[in-house]
Amino acid sequence: MNPSAQTRANTTAAVCAECPDAPTLTPLLTAFFAIAVGLIVMNLFAAQPLTGAISRSLHLAPQFAGLTAMLPQFGYAAGLVLLVPLCDLLENRRLIVSMLVCCAVVLAIAMFTGSRGVFLAALFAAGAASSVIQMLVPMAASMAPDSHRGRAVGNVMSGVMLGIVLSRPAASLIAGTIGWRAFYGLAAGIDALLAVVIRVQLPARVPSVSTRYSTLLRSLWTLLRDERVLQRSAASAALVMGAFSAFWTAIGLRLVQPPFSFGMNGIALFALTGAAGAIVTPLAGRAGDRGSGRRTLFVGHVTMLLALVVIGVAGAGWGGFSASAHPRLAIAMLAAGVAALDAGVVTDQTLGRRAINLINPAARGRLNGLFVGVFFVGGALGAVLSGAMWAWADWSGVCAVGFVFTGLAFVVGLGGAA
Repeated sequence: MNPSAQTRANTTAAVCAECPDAPTLTPLLTAFFAIAVGLIVMNLFAAQPLTGAISRSLHLAPQFAGLTAMLPQFGYAAGLVLLVPLCDLLENRRLIVSMLVCCAVVLAIAMFTGSRGVFLAALFAAGAASSVIQMLVPMAASMAPDSHRGRAVGNVMSGVMLGIVLSRPAASLIAGTIGWRAFYGLAAGIDALLAVVIRVQLPARVPSVSTRYSTLLRSLWTLLRDERVLQRSAASAALVMGAFSAFWTAIGLRLVQPPFSFGMNGIALFALTGAAGAIVTPLAGRAGDRGSGRRTLFVGHVTMLLALVVIGVAGAGWGGFSASAHPRLAIAMLAAGVAALDAGVVTDQTLGRRAINLINPAARGRLNGLFVGVFFVGGALGAVLSGAMWAWADWSGVCAVGFVFTGLAFVVGLGGAA
């Protein structure tokens, strides 16, 4: 990076300044932060297994079904760019509480509205407000001593991964028991409760650097333009996220069909198989620390490609396989495939996040925000393409989307070490 860009990045990184009298980040507060971000991130992924139920209820055309999963993630990406920089300008606790209240309101609107347009707009707004996650993480870090700051961020971010994994089965279980609208009502109540707890329990934090909102936005572009490791890592993460979203957006549509004929509770139980992929997170991180990041990334991408083959065989009958003749085997193959697919996604994102955190500690917050924003755009594109391909070519079309995204990620990964 050239000196002027470095200076701008350093200035940008001085956001969310630490409050000198802030309390220490105790294990209990760490758990609260992890639980909070885990609950909030559910707003972004819960719609994936509900696509079929929502589409039928609101009479969405099949080619637009993916919008219900795409818009929260697009909204989140927009929030990372347009809303998160406000933590450099405004008192943080008040900003976080305000965003959680807004999120609760729009989720309540999503629960009650019968209008397709209003519902989709509410999902986008809820996704944008959910970018509050990237305000809570640096707040937690600021409350930890320097020697434990990285560990604190890692512990809090584990809540995000757990929330992503559990969002789909939780949403499916709630929808299968009391209806899909009830999930959005429950999510609204949770966000409102979090706003109250944060208002009462967390300290006020006032930014110490005075700058302009426009300057912060320009600095994001500077980092994205100049940091090659960020570009490569974010591109790879976005592509695997696209494959991930393509699968989870359409799997509910496939599982309700014969020979599976799952209800919402069955889809919820199936979604739990994705949790198995999360166990590779510490393994991938250790591999990166040992200098094996590139090799591990290669294995992760190849694992995803093989998983998509298995998923295509089980769900679309590739190679002459008949799911109707072997329904239990087909479900087992789908479960194994999704666990492997999720493991590859987690591997890519763990190594990518590690790589960008080694670039420039002074710009770590902005780099993480850009990384997350870019890969959520990839997830949103995967979701909408999945819906369109499902309408055009059924499950084979969905698998084709996954292959294209993963194949491109494989090529990007060959371009440099993670």
